[in-house]
Amino acid sequence: MHTIPTYSLKQLIIYFLKLGTWGFGGPVALVGYMHRDLVETKKWISEEDYKEGMALSQLAPGPLAAQLCIYIGYVHYRITGATVAGIAFVLPSFFMVLLIGWAYVSFGGLPWMQAIFYGVGAAVIGIIALSSYKLTTKSIGKDYWLWAIFLVLACFTFITEEENIWLILAAGVLIWFVKSPPSRNKKSVHLFSMPVLLQIPATVSSSGKLWQIAWFFTKAGAFVFGSGIAIVPFLYGGVVKEYQWLNEQQFVDAVAVAMITPGPVVITVGFIGYLVGGIWGACIAALATFIPCYVFTVLPAPYFKKYGKHPAIKAFVDGVTAAAIGAIAGAVLVLAKRNLVDVPTALIAITTIGILYTFKKIPEPLIILAASLTGIALKLLVLPS
Repeated sequence: MHTIPTYSLKQLIIYFLKLGTWGFGGPVALVGYMHRDLVETKKWISEEDYKEGMALSQLAPGPLAAQLCIYIGYVHYRITGATVAGIAFVLPSFFMVLLIGWAYVSFGGLPWMQAIFYGVGAAVIGIIALSSYKLTTKSIGKDYWLWAIFLVLACFTFITEEENIWLILAAGVLIWFVKSPPSRNKKSVHLFSMPVLLQIPATVSSSGKLWQIAWFFTKAGAFVFGSGIAIVPFLYGGVVKEYQWLNEQQFVDAVAVAMITPGPVVITVGFIGYLVGGIWGACIAALATFIPCYVFTVLPAPYFKKYGKHPAIKAFVDGVTAAAIGAIAGAVLVLAKRNLVDVPTALIAITTIGILYTFKKIPEPLIILAASLTGIALKLLVLPS
């Protein structure tokens, strides 16, 4: 049943503009903020709608946080809500990476970037670790089956450093069979098979750099599942290895830009697009990445809204959610392994967790600013290389 919203479309737009402007920490933190703000604090979105959005966001290809934002917009305001929520969420960070891209090109690179990233990367690990912990305890509860799935996906993601959509789907099917054995429900089967159909690959021959940008980033948005950690290897293979648009250092800087700017980590595509093709390159790269995830979120959404309360669907969603959160936890461990490279970075991450856990009202941007200054001080003054 379509419930009456307790908030206006304008309020939703303002919220996502703010989240896109101040929401640091990548997909794990962002989906955590949405749960904290919209489910727990404001109570605009129900726990059930949030879980359905999380499940759909993991099943369909594209960036996790952006898809959840689009789905939340869809819950009460349908296509209009999904569209304006998605635009409001992405635009602030897109403008930021455009500005950084202009500075990067104009001033011959960003020599201070690694010093800032040294501190920010460590603080971000602390932020997303705490968000992942809260998301896990809230969503999984005391169900042993869900905890088993969580642990398997966390270990798999940590060991392989990639997220596997087939394991996530299998987790949903497992809980479906355990808690609500399937009957001959063709609509349910159609719904479950939809994410699999979305994975069918395609090829196209194109000439011209902007066409190449459009096609490559469409593939990035359409065929890469999960959070920012999943898209980084795909981007590396394309922009560095295949097309040789960027060198190794430029790509590392692009990933750093994604980490020090708020909003979705995938917004690094705007920075990469700017380096490759200027303003038009940035716009095409961003549109090509986000339009597929918008389509693949909005099209299946009515099925989730209509059949989401069915016991079989609910069991499937529970399994997928546990698997998705496990994959996110594994991604946190991978990021920690890459970013916590010495004692100072480990201390920054631990301090960040301690501060945010103890003083819940401290805004994340303040933590990011302090970590940036700490990184500069340590890297340039205390530990110069």
